[in-house]
Amino acid sequence: MALPQLLPSHSSSPYLKSTQQNPRFLFSSPPSILLRRRKPNPLRCSASSFSEKHRANSPTNDVVELPLFPLPLVLFPGAILPLQIFEYRYRMMMHTLLQTDLRFGVIYTDAATGTADVGCVGEVIKHEKLVDDRFFLICKGQERFRVTKLVRTKPYLVAEVNWLEDRPKEGEEDLEACANEVENYMKDVIRLSNRLNGKPEKEAQDLRRNLFPTPFSFFVGSTFEGAPREQQALLELEDTAMRLKREKETLRNTLNYLTAASAVKDVFPSSGKD
Repeated sequence: MALPQLLPSHSSSPYLKSTQQNPRFLFSSPPSILLRRRKPNPLRCSASSFSEKHRANSPTNDVVELPLFPLPLVLFPGAILPLQIFEYRYRMMMHTLLQTDLRFGVIYTDAATGTADVGCVGEVIKHEKLVDDRFFLICKGQERFRVTKLVRTKPYLVAEVNWLEDRPKEGEEDLEACANEVENYMKDVIRLSNRLNGKPEKEAQDLRRNLFPTPFSFFVGSTFEGAPREQQALLELEDTAMRLKREKETLRNTLNYLTAASAVKDVFPSSGKD
């Protein structure tokens, strides 16, 4: 399912510092998002080892070392990420990774804004070594982390990190109700998107798939493809209610945009044709 426009909210929720310094991100023209399963998009990456024993024997707030993959995308817990490793030093790192617990840190970066300090652990759930020693990986998002110190930069990045978890507030509103609202907005956006693309206006069924509010909020964030800085802001939030509210506002803005576009199409039915 493809959604043609994303209009993130202008809420007080924290953006990346680099986002605040770049007002063009505040959507003079709305970027695209896709509400669909991620298709393979091979990217260059690095890898190294991260021993599971560091996590298993440590409290949540302990500092551990983690190899990092700086990539121009945002990985969420539970999301699937395909990667291809083909440069020599990255192939060498992959050999090391396969001898350990198959975990590394994915962290968002781009040329304009630099590298974020919050990312998500990616765990290799499937890999294939190709004839020329390249590797194709299927990774799944696991825990979130915050970088506290860069340990080394060569031959690949390794950092000390703390684990992040959502921290519920006292007197917090009903998260189930918030999640249901977000799901309803997603269904409406999908329905109108289908209409604008000349597809049957079928109602999307069970987008939550029995997910609790927190993992559902990560799923929703993972669908906002095409707006990685907004995704990064969602990833950094440590409050499920705030994340769901921000997603609801984004989807509501998107729905308003699609509603207007649909009205224009009704008045000028040939406007979308060549």
